[in-house]
Amino acid sequence: MKLVFKARRVITPEGERPACVGVEDGRIVAIDDWLTGDRVIELADDSVLLPGLVDTHVHVNDPGRSEWEGFDTATRAAAAGGVTTLVDMPLNSLPPTVDVAALDVKRKTAEGRVHIDVGFWGGAIPGNRADLRGLHEAGVYGFKCFLLHSGVDEFPPLSDPELEEDLRELKGFGAMMIVHAEDSDSIEHAPQPHGAKYDDFLHSRPRGAENMAIARVIELARRTGARVHILHLSSSDALPMIASAKRDGVPVTVETCPHYLSFTAEEILDGATQFKCCPPIREAENRELLWRGLADGVIDYIVSDHSPCTAELKRFDSGDFGEAWGGIASLQLGLPAVWTQARHRGFALTDVVRWMAQRPAEHVGLVHKGRIEVGCDADFCVFAPDESFQVDARKLQHRNKVSAYHGRTLAGVVRSTWLRGTEVTGARALGRLLSRGE
Repeated sequence: MKLVFKARRVITPEGERPACVGVEDGRIVAIDDWLTGDRVIELADDSVLLPGLVDTHVHVNDPGRSEWEGFDTATRAAAAGGVTTLVDMPLNSLPPTVDVAALDVKRKTAEGRVHIDVGFWGGAIPGNRADLRGLHEAGVYGFKCFLLHSGVDEFPPLSDPELEEDLRELKGFGAMMIVHAEDSDSIEHAPQPHGAKYDDFLHSRPRGAENMAIARVIELARRTGARVHILHLSSSDALPMIASAKRDGVPVTVETCPHYLSFTAEEILDGATQFKCCPPIREAENRELLWRGLADGVIDYIVSDHSPCTAELKRFDSGDFGEAWGGIASLQLGLPAVWTQARHRGFALTDVVRWMAQRPAEHVGLVHKGRIEVGCDADFCVFAPDESFQVDARKLQHRNKVSAYHGRTLAGVVRSTWLRGTEVTGARALGRLLSRGE
């Protein structure tokens, strides 16, 4: 064979084992106890061969707000974190991806600038129902909507009747709706965020707003039969109703994020707007229940919700949570952040790989991604799980050096990342632009 990876620890869908993994033409062609090849890469004894991670919730913000991030910096950061495939969100870029023309603009912007493979979500907003089928046929992986103001005026929310009609439309051609589920009316009547106290911000985005919106989405999925996916679950209160819906056969899936599994409201200092995100980071008890939801399979997988901005937009000058942009940049740090917390709760790397590679790939239909298995792309992350490091935001590949993880010690170091059998070094852009079904 042209290329063989040899490791004492390889994470496959069947579990962890010592193995040799053979690669030809960018695909895995053999997994066995012993293989030989023109080039043999033997991993150090303290390294584990993981499948490349799949992050299906990333805001690249390019074109239009490339000063917030951009395809070059986002995909460099992803590769540095062991991510080999991401799916880009339809908003915060200009134009938003709400019709085929906007998708074409985004593809042209990304062409030749991606260091890993990149797919795209479409957007569902008032007035673009006629564009949804065309976007689906053009290869987007599904459609994102908001139930409240998205933070940018060019991507307005859907009303309940609009959401129901869009779900019926998507059901007609088998597409999925992914939903930012917070109830607009609940938040409008909550205390308004102001000033530097994190507790004030937390009360402005109550659990009830999330719970109410999720209940409505589940009911509409039950009524229409359309596939729905709850984005960035923050409120553990919603877990029982999600579990009940799944038992009833409602086509609903759920994700959460490293920051909800890592941080707690009690530890966030006043003015620390690097921790602002929507929905918010909640209390320690809530965090533990989210981990239980992962263990029970109610939460399907983990994604970054990488939502960067410039340092100025975080309003470090005032520390005002009401004025600061809401979003946490973590694309490069998701794997060590999750592993740091997971190992202390008795989880194994096989669990982390299932949550951060296999399940997100399966969910969006990336049939050749997320697994070390014959026939899959030779996308790998070489990971040293017992090595630790202290996060220095200045050294991250993200365009803006702002991180809620700055100064934290995390377990697990990504030693190298491989895309279709080629190491991603940043010297040249190796990534491809993907369409649904690839």
